[in-house]
Parts: sequence; structure tokens; C-alpha cells
Amino acid sequence: MTRQVKAEIGVGLLVLLTLVSMVFIALKVSNFNAMQDRPSYQLEALFSNVGGLTVRAPVKVSGVTIGRVAEISIDPISYRAKVLMDIYNDYDDLPMDSSASILTSGLLGSQYVGIEIGGDEQVLADGGRFDYTQSALVLENLIGRLMVSLTEGGDK
Repeated sequence: MTRQVKAEIGVGLLVLLTLVSMVFIALKVSNFNAMQDRPSYQLEALFSNVGGLTVRAPVKVSGVTIGRVAEISIDPISYRAKVLMDIYNDYDDLPMDSSASILTSGLLGSQYVGIEIGGDEQVLADGGRFDYTQSALVLENLIGRLMVSLTEGGDK
């Protein structure tokens, strides 16, 4: 084999390794978990604003992922956003008075559902609903409130 052929094979392997690495990173960033199908049950929560929450966003308790968002739709009765969550069966003892909030990772990061554990002895079963929810904070609304308070404060 000549030097040129060896160099071309080396470059080809390097390009192939780069492409495989890029596909792996893309799947990790997009929260693609088709290979990790775990047994789960569904819970739902109603929010007045889900902000930038997406399907497959994590559901966390104390920073630990316990499930994923399965579906986001509009509740036909209350016209609030209905979020269906697939909670892993390992965490089937969530108390009835637990609350669900839409939180943000970092200042401008992705959004996820955070669960605050309650103290009730009864637990949420498959198809249960979180009664206590807190909607997403919309950054534009906060900036608008800040601007209004600054302009009102400057007139005095």
C-alpha cells in the first residue's frame, strides 16, 4: 500500500468518527430516549402558561429526572395548558398534595417540570392530576413589569 492510500484511509476513518460523534451529541442534546424506554405511568397538570416547555422535557424532583413530558395540549373545559407526564414506575409514591412547577435550567436554559413533594399519605395513581401548579415565568413579562416600576419610580 502506498503512502497516499494509507493517508486517504486515515482521513476517511477520521471523517467517519467525526460524523458518529456528531450524531451522538445531537441525540443527547435533543433528549432522544427511544433506546431507554422505561415502564411508566401518566400524571397530568394544568398550567395557565407553559412558556417554552416541550415534549420530552424532563420531570424532576430535587434535580433528579423521574420522568418526561409526554404531551402538551389545551384542556377543552378550562382552556388551560394540559401537560401529560410519563413518570417512571420507580417513583410511584408521589404524595397527593405534591405540586408541579415549570422551571428553567439556568438563566436562559431549557424548561422542565419540577415536582415539590408534599406530605400526604395518599399517593397519585396512574391518570392522577396535580392540584397545585405554578406556571412558567415569562421573561418578557418580568422585563415589562420592571420597566413599569422604573418609570413610575422616576416620576416622584
